[in-house]
Formats: sequence, structure tokens, C-alpha cells
Amino acid sequence: MSETGPAKAAPDASRRSERSRRAIFDAALALVSETGYAKTTVEGIAARAGVGKQTIYRWWPSKAAVLLDAFLDLAARTGEAARRNDARGGEGDSEIPDTGDLAADLKRVLRATVDELTDPAFDGPTRALAAEGVVDPELGARFTEALLEPQLQSYVRRVEAAQAKGDIDPGVDPRVAVELLVGPLHHRWIHRTLPLTHAHADALVDLALRGLAPRP
Repeated sequence: MSETGPAKAAPDASRRSERSRRAIFDAALALVSETGYAKTTVEGIAARAGVGKQTIYRWWPSKAAVLLDAFLDLAARTGEAARRNDARGGEGDSEIPDTGDLAADLKRVLRATVDELTDPAFDGPTRALAAEGVVDPELGARFTEALLEPQLQSYVRRVEAAQAKGDIDPGVDPRVAVELLVGPLHHRWIHRTLPLTHAHADALVDLALRGLAPRP
């Protein structure tokens, strides 16, 4: 009669891969925030994550691609946390709210954007991706398609709803209206011309809505 113990389960390769990906994402985001994009290397990410350099190159062609996927993963996890909070009675819907007060709704979401852009966890990676997207059109297009465009479309839908209610001139191109709101905010952030604050976000909404109001 055999006295061998129960057979050990084979290692779960998918779980090991997921742990490695998570470690790589965390390392990439941390290094970009600490040292900047230019000084971040695939070798540094690998060392920080405790994986081999070839493990990274097996999944991504460049450090820019690693950072993009790490940032998209961060955004997804942040959104999921907000949705869980929403399920407990908080606010986590990805759509801009429609409370009937357009100015208040837009100020609320622009203030949240200010909070995100000034959060060190987002600031460094976002700047790095924005800069790299200028010289790498493919990366820039992926970043826009995966993250920026869905956010902009939520603004467009809110503007269209406001036009239907008579709060915004129906002849205004909704996309142009959105750019009046978010464009100046990002200009101040990317160029660091002045501090990015809630008061600035509120002022942008007030000025934009003044220009977007229906004509008598």
C-alpha cells in the first residue's frame, strides 16, 4: 500500500502572471512618480517589481506601453472603488450627474478632475503619458481612445441634455462646449502656469456657461 501523501497541486500560472503584472504596474507608477519618465527604465521597473527584464518585454514592447497599461489599470481600479462606494450610497457613477442645476453639476465634476490631476498617484504618470503621446502618435491615440475619449463623451452627453432643456444654446457644437470647460483646466495643469484649484474650476464653469447660454 502506497504511503505517499496527497499530490500537490500544480502552481497556478495565471495567478503567478497576475501577481507579476500587478507588481510591474505598481513599480512603473511608483518610479515615474518618484524619478520622472526620462529616468524610468524597463530595467528599473523589473528590479522594483522583482521580475526579470525579459518578463516585461514578453508582454510590452516599451516602457511607454507598460506605463500606459499601468495607468489604465489604476484608472479602472479607481473607478471600481468609486462604483463600490456608490453601491453603499455614495457617488461613483461615471456619468456627469443631472440634478437640474447645470452649473453645480459641472463644478462638481471639474472639482473632481482637479483633485485627480493634483493627486501624486495620477499627476506623474499622466504627465509622462501626455508628453510621450506627443512624440509617439500610436501611444497617444491609445491613451486618448482608452481613457480621455470616454470621459469627454460623458461631458458631451451632459451638454446635449442641457441643450434639450434649454440651458445651453442649441446651435452650439457640444464638443466645442466641452473644450471650453476642460481645455483651460488642462492648459493650466500641463504648463503649471498657476495653481490648479477648485476656485479655478468654478470660475471656468461660470464663464463658459455665460458664453454658452441661449441667445434671446
